[in-house]
Amino acid sequence: MILFGVSKSCYPDFTAGRGAVANATPSRFNLNARQADGDWLDEREDLDGGAPPLRTTVTVEKPKTILARNKSPDIPFDQSINPYRGCEHGCIYCYARPSHSFHDLSPGLDFESRLFAKPDAPALLYTELAKKGHIPTPIAFGTNTDCYQPIETKWRIMRGCLQVLANCDHPLTITTKSNRVLRDIDLLGLMAVKQLAAVVISITTLDAELHHKLEPRAPHPKRRLEAVKGLAETGVPVHVNVAPIIPAINDHEIEAILAAAAEAGAVSASWIPVRLPHEVAPLFQDWLSVHFPDRAGKVMSIIRAIREGRDNDPGFFSRMRGSGPWADLIRARFRIASRKNGLLGYKWQLRSDLFVPPRLDG
Repeated sequence: MILFGVSKSCYPDFTAGRGAVANATPSRFNLNARQADGDWLDEREDLDGGAPPLRTTVTVEKPKTILARNKSPDIPFDQSINPYRGCEHGCIYCYARPSHSFHDLSPGLDFESRLFAKPDAPALLYTELAKKGHIPTPIAFGTNTDCYQPIETKWRIMRGCLQVLANCDHPLTITTKSNRVLRDIDLLGLMAVKQLAAVVISITTLDAELHHKLEPRAPHPKRRLEAVKGLAETGVPVHVNVAPIIPAINDHEIEAILAAAAEAGAVSASWIPVRLPHEVAPLFQDWLSVHFPDRAGKVMSIIRAIREGRDNDPGFFSRMRGSGPWADLIRARFRIASRKNGLLGYKWQLRSDLFVPPRLDG
């Protein structure tokens, strides 16, 4: 089998511990294909007895501003911060993968291994909050790539941003699938007392084997439940997002995930059907061919039934909900399980009236 021009026999060595099974060359922006870095690289398999393991690299990015403005009507925030581009968690379903194509990098393995960090984010945030007229609506973190992915342990950019927001009583929300969020529980706990912080934990599966295939470098589901419990016990409101729900892959776990989330202390829950924008669709289908060849056709058939015959539906609101009998069935099951576990609706409200702008004069 040839997927994206790479023989399936190459996968075990080339993608061990990674989500994507290939490194598709970006084509949407008509950028030139990358060239080999020298003849010795082309011959490395003969010289060394095999290709070296794929390692993560981090490039420093120097943006001029850090707050991203959102105008999408189906997203519940109007400003966000992404400390990193790319994500080492390697979730095959990640809708942020296509963003790497714009920079002439592959949405496949490049997205997981060639990362960008913004160490100036806390200083840029301080400056933007100090501007006259800043409206202190909650700033959302982790809306594109995970702000607590493994490299945060070293770079601590998220920690710096939290300190800025805590010092001026600015509200925020965090979306993550990592228990690394517990490192900052001291700041989050203090902010939660003032109704300034809430956390969304993404839990896709409770099955260890499926987790390893779906999101190979993300923390184990048990660690995420521990994060829910730790945050809840500190007074931080926690929402659990069962996302994405992939038909015939993890949809049978809806009830079990919600029960475990409620037991851990979550106060609300939601779900999103799998989204496959742009290059994510072929990457996901290749992943299915490798890991679930027995049901790949069935999975895509149901996804298309939910997406009105297409691999992806980019429409506002419908992209988050899906349509048709399959989506209605999942929605009904989720509603019943949420009601049973007391997880219906958001049960927290963040305050914006406590904000004190920082001073640029020091």
